[in-house]
Amino acid sequence: MRPTPTGRLVAAATGTDLEMTRTFKAPIEDVWASITEPDRTARWFAHWRGDGRPGATVRLTLVHEEGSPESDLTIIACEPPHRLEVETVDEYGRWHLEARLAEADGVTTLTFLHHLEPDTEVASTGPGWEYYLDRLAASVAGTPAPSFDDYYPAQREYYEGLTAG
Repeated sequence: MRPTPTGRLVAAATGTDLEMTRTFKAPIEDVWASITEPDRTARWFAHWRGDGRPGATVRLTLVHEEGSPESDLTIIACEPPHRLEVETVDEYGRWHLEARLAEADGVTTLTFLHHLEPDTEVASTGPGWEYYLDRLAASVAGTPAPSFDDYYPAQREYYEGLTAG
């Protein structure tokens, strides 16, 4: 199966954001727990340890990446169950990320924003976030996780097209 890329570039006050949306047939509290509780985030992205509050720095371990790399992650904003904003810096650059949640009629919508640095390579970053957000969706739904091979390099051309315009 080849998932369809959903990301789009959006002008923002501070530059450009990569925006993706996912919907879940789940209460907002369940999706919130999946993006904020260490045992739940480890199911789809990374485990973290530390004091999870605004202004604090936690230690993030990417459990689905080769070598389980670690980095510090600063929590910029945490407004349960509607908004989480974080930032980390690693050998690939600065990652300023935001998740916004809203619920209507038993469906929770997650809007994911990667506030891009000018030198961010969207052609590889976009497929990576598509993969992780689909892992999140599988985690919430209790279905099998997707394979990264279905996202990269298959979606590279789509994301190159976004930056060419």
